[in-house]
Amino acid sequence: MSASTDFDFWIGRWSVRNERLKGRLCGSTEWEEFAASAEARFLPGGLGNIDQFVITDDWRPGFVGLTVRLFEPSTKLWRIYWADNMRGIFDPPVVGQFKDGVGTFEGDDQHEGTPVRVRFQWTYDAPRSARWEQAFSADGGATWETNWIMHMTRED
Repeated sequence: MSASTDFDFWIGRWSVRNERLKGRLCGSTEWEEFAASAEARFLPGGLGNIDQFVITDDWRPGFVGLTVRLFEPSTKLWRIYWADNMRGIFDPPVVGQFKDGVGTFEGDDQHEGTPVRVRFQWTYDAPRSARWEQAFSADGGATWETNWIMHMTRED
């Protein structure tokens, strides 16, 4: 069962190797790779955690992202919100929990005007590594296209 400690493995500093599908929901098979750093810390009072994501190579110089994860004790569900400095808004949250060591979180959004279901999946090999994947579904979750994978290695 999910708990407010689910993301404790994530607290700290990380090097991030990103693999990102160049075209989404168009049959693309071309991936781009780039480096980033991430640093996660707890929010006060057991609310959850927050992290910052900073590009460290020339993929998109100056790109910074922010994730806020909030845990709701009554439902045992996490809500994950993403924002970046290119758009300046929070995306609609993905909602879910950890089960058998895998965190799965889903929500509705849009990609270039097309309604999509978004899925994040988290796995980790504590304390040294973690993996995050993002996938989109344009058919209500019947099929999924993974479009971003992050391989994280702990720095501290």
